[in-house]
Amino acid sequence: MTPSDHPPSPPPSPDRLLQARAAQVADDERLRRDLWGSLVTRRRVLAGMAGAAASPLVTTRASFAAQATEGTLVVVFLRGGMDGLSAVVPADDPHLLEARPNLAVRSQSLLPLARGFGLHPSLAPLHELWKRGQLTAVPAVSTPDISRSHFQAQDCLERGGATTGTTEGWLDRVLDKLGPGTSFRSVAQGHGMQRALTGDQPSIALSEVAEFTIAGWEGIHDQTIEALGKLYTGVDPDLMHDVTTTLGALATVEQLAADTTATTTGYPEGDFGKGLAELARLVKAGTGLRVACIDLGDWDTHGHQGSVDGGLLKDQFERLSGGLAAFAADLGDKLSQVTVVVMTEFGRRIEENASAGTDHGHGAAVLLMGGKLNGGTIHGNWQGLAPEVRDQGDVPGSNDYRNVLGDVVTGRLGLSAADMASVFPDHRFQPLGIMA
Repeated sequence: MTPSDHPPSPPPSPDRLLQARAAQVADDERLRRDLWGSLVTRRRVLAGMAGAAASPLVTTRASFAAQATEGTLVVVFLRGGMDGLSAVVPADDPHLLEARPNLAVRSQSLLPLARGFGLHPSLAPLHELWKRGQLTAVPAVSTPDISRSHFQAQDCLERGGATTGTTEGWLDRVLDKLGPGTSFRSVAQGHGMQRALTGDQPSIALSEVAEFTIAGWEGIHDQTIEALGKLYTGVDPDLMHDVTTTLGALATVEQLAADTTATTTGYPEGDFGKGLAELARLVKAGTGLRVACIDLGDWDTHGHQGSVDGGLLKDQFERLSGGLAAFAADLGDKLSQVTVVVMTEFGRRIEENASAGTDHGHGAAVLLMGGKLNGGTIHGNWQGLAPEVRDQGDVPGSNDYRNVLGDVVTGRLGLSAADMASVFPDHRFQPLGIMA
């Protein structure tokens, strides 16, 4: 009997077809989970290259040169409420000396700034940047309303609104105005997404570049990339966009892994130092990073705050200044392309408490480091600490934080003053002259 003599096989039954289709769907779902489970914390986190071409490798690489020269904004959030009166100190203010007999930093210990202010000696690594015009500060910065709740004050600052109103983060609205960029145009450094970046615009949550990979793809890298590229072609456009940009980001990570010039020395130990090193790496590699967020916690100094010789605040200042100074040194000439904003949810009360600490207050100090700053002075409105000036015993919020951030966004990222009506929708932007 020849092959042609064999009777044709009967068609598969409907049940067999359903079983086969179910198995295929299950395999696809497992592959999808393997991809997204190791890379994202929420849907649309890993989008970034609007209108990405079929080859994410080419699109990502081609974008580097154009994006690298436009500048980067890094927002460092000091969670817990940093005591601005110990960081940028009104030297020999009699009201401060009276209110803090044990905690006030005396003028002989301060590093000179301007307008009667001095820098805490534990922030000494930053003073060289001040001398070069790459460090400045704004005192008495606050939200429109007093809130001594960490959660409420942080939420207000990160939304970029008043007590109520806007829902997405202020940096999400900045990204919307900036338009499309590379896969790495917006990075949340750490183990989660900062509130300031949440919204419609995609950002990458990244702890370490080396960990940004697909679990279990060793030995089948090329096959995995090809399979993923085909698997989602023609499906949900949003999902396809996520896959394409994720593959582009993975291609960028491969480039970074091959870079042997990355410098990680000089940073303090811990997540903050490691995170700054990763951000410096992205900047130096020209990945098109425009906006990044990183946190440093443990600033809630209700007790044992200390002054110059020891205490919780001295250790925190050394950690902060050591990390920022290492970041500046690591970037070298590229620091001119980066502006760092160091902010906190509120300052501390003027009077020290019975536990050798300070409680939740209002007006805070903002530090700014990097390029394009109008250095050599302290910016903003400062009215002193006399009793008639205080706001319920606190440093008043003489400078709206949205004016500080608006100055930086327009000066560093190139948005217009008119754009600030969208970035801070319930506020009329008034520049403070922070940027050169």
